[in-house]
Amino acid sequence: MSVNIYDEANKLESSLRQSDEYNAIKSHYEAVNNNPESKKIFDEFREIQLTLQEKQMTGQEITEEDLNKAQASAELIEKDENISKLMEAEQRMSFIIQELNRIIMKPLEELYGVKSEG
Repeated sequence: MSVNIYDEANKLESSLRQSDEYNAIKSHYEAVNNNPESKKIFDEFREIQLTLQEKQMTGQEITEEDLNKAQASAELIEKDENISKLMEAEQRMSFIIQELNRIIMKPLEELYGVKSEG
């Protein structure tokens, strides 16, 4: 019997949407967006992140001013309870995705004799 991998992937995607971890992210994201101060800090932080990533990908120099902006923004993020909770929830989901990736890659690692970590 042949398995449709895409059907299985869609089931996994549906399961992720129903998970406590995803719902925590969704709830905390709504809290950030419903608080004007949190939203402003979060939007500025994301803009700085995107700018730094773009510079890095295009080989542009990241200046000390860029780094200072990022540091100042990160400090504001840490002080905002709404955003801190969102980032903690994102970290938990990131861990799950890393674990899922490890599981998904297991057949190829076994095939090629690669020893997985963990």
